[in-house]
Amino acid sequence: MIEGLNPDILQEICKVEMPFGKYKGTVLADLPINYLEWFQREGMPPGKLGMQLSTIYEIKMNGLMDLLTPLRGPISNEKPKKKIFRF
Repeated sequence: MIEGLNPDILQEICKVEMPFGKYKGTVLADLPINYLEWFQREGMPPGKLGMQLSTIYEIKMNGLMDLLTPLRGPISNEKPKKKIFRF
């Protein structure tokens, strides 16, 4: 485990959803790296959300997504299939 990393933060990252913006409703751990890079350049939000986004950014940038596997289970890279409703 990374020294000084609070395990509670890892659990939160796997459950908390983005509260605003283009990816509103997306679990923080599922945010695309380019979105996290934008926040890194422009400035992370203040408070706990900024700390959570910074943490997932570092995890993704350093190829450490396997750290989250025990908390989430295996991560599928498949995009969810769109439902087609026929009337």
